[in-house]
Amino acid sequence: MTTTSRPNGSLYTKIDNKIATVEFGHPASNSFPGELLQRLTDELNALNSNSDVNLIILKSEGEGAFCAGASFDELLAVSNLEQGAVFFSGFANVINAMRNCSKLIVGRIHGKAVGGGVGLAAACDYALATVDSAIKLSEFTIGIGPFVIAPAVERKMGVAALAEMTLAAHEWKNAYWAQEKGLYAKVFENVTDLDKELGIFTQKLAGYNPEALSDMKKVLWEGTENWSTLLAERAKISGRLVLSDFTKNALGKLRK
Repeated sequence: MTTTSRPNGSLYTKIDNKIATVEFGHPASNSFPGELLQRLTDELNALNSNSDVNLIILKSEGEGAFCAGASFDELLAVSNLEQGAVFFSGFANVINAMRNCSKLIVGRIHGKAVGGGVGLAAACDYALATVDSAIKLSEFTIGIGPFVIAPAVERKMGVAALAEMTLAAHEWKNAYWAQEKGLYAKVFENVTDLDKELGIFTQKLAGYNPEALSDMKKVLWEGTENWSTLLAERAKISGRLVLSDFTKNALGKLRK
C-alpha cells in the first residue's frame, strides 16, 4: 500500500456487500488539512442516508501512521480567532458526523494515532488495531489542548485515561494500553491478521438486521445530543490558545 502524494489528501469510498469502506490519505502521515476533513464529513453524511450501506469501515492509506491529526501547515497559518475556530472545527464536524451517522462505524487502526487521529479512533463504534497502533495526545507541548476530541476520548476511555494522555503529553501509550482502556476492541500482531478479522467481523455485522444496527447506534451515543454545540465551543478555546505567545514560540521552534 502506498500513501497519496496529493497535497490536499485523498478520500475514496468503496461499497461492497452492504459495507462502505472509506479510506483517507495524506502524504504527511495521513494528517488532515481542512479540505480533507470537510470531504470526510460530507462523505459520512452522504452514507448516512444510503440504503445500500449497512456498515462503514474507516481506514487510512499506507503502512505508517494511521493519522497524525490536523495539518501542521494549516495550524501555523492561523492568524486570528475566526480562523482558529474554523481550523479546530474540522475535527469537530467529522466527530459529529460519525456520531450522527445512522450506520455503525468500524475503525481499522493500522498504525500510530496522534491528536485528532485518537479522536477519530474514539469516535468509531468499534476499532481493531495492530501492535503498532500507539497513541499520543501531544497538544500541551505546543500550548493548546485536545479540547475538541476530549468528549469522544472520555466517552470511550474515561476521564482518567483522558487526563493521563493529556497531562503526559510527551508519552506514547502502546496499543495494549489503549485496548485495556477501551479504545480498541482487539489488537493484532500484524496487518494481515488485522484485515482477516476485520473481514470476518464486518461481514457478520453487516448481515444483521439494519434496523437493529441503527437502533443500537442511537443507544451507544445516548447523552451526546449537545455535542454540536459543545464541540464548536471547544474549537473556539483551541482557536484562542493557538494565538498565544506560548504556542507561537513552540510552533516556531518546531518549524526550524
